[in-house]
Amino acid sequence: MSLRLGDIAPNFQAKTTAGDIDFYEFLGNGWGILFSHPADYTPVCTTELGKTALLQEEFAKRNVKVLAVSVDPLDKHLGWVKDINETQNCNVGFPIIADEDRNVATLYDMIHPNASETFTVRSLFVIGPDKKVKLMITYPASTGRNFYEVLRVVDSLQLTANYSVATPADWKEGEDVIVVPAVSTDDAIKKFPKGVKVVKPYLRYTPQPNK
Repeated sequence: MSLRLGDIAPNFQAKTTAGDIDFYEFLGNGWGILFSHPADYTPVCTTELGKTALLQEEFAKRNVKVLAVSVDPLDKHLGWVKDINETQNCNVGFPIIADEDRNVATLYDMIHPNASETFTVRSLFVIGPDKKVKLMITYPASTGRNFYEVLRVVDSLQLTANYSVATPADWKEGEDVIVVPAVSTDDAIKKFPKGVKVVKPYLRYTPQPNK
């Protein structure tokens, strides 16, 4: 059965480029991103892992640990990481899982048979400190992901987990947010001292509350 938003993310043990790990222990009490790659030594994957490596500090600022997975063996991963570091001018400092038995790929429904019988699609999961799945994105193997969008979504998830707000289309850190419908306008005015702009009774904006 495939995972859905709000489900508990399955735990697993795996061999990685950083040694053996237990997924829950690796995440600790923070946030996590688990994302899959169709195969090692493929051009799109090389650029994706390079971009993630270049954004490692941004993920760390948000208390997010990143973990990649591919169905190729560990020795192949280690050689590939050298290529990634060389070609993308980066230093891959996060683990890459060697999922030869496809255990992780199966747990997270990363193989879509109509796309490929053997390789994972580009699945990405954001997992909260409560170990629940907060976000799922799936791209075809031919399309590289936008990791600035992943950071943007993490910012939104972390903000909306702590305040009674939602983020509008194209929202970025620091911009106004939307008061959720469950909060009345009178309560919103008390709750958000920076001000509430009422456009419609159901559409109310307030400055980002944690700024």
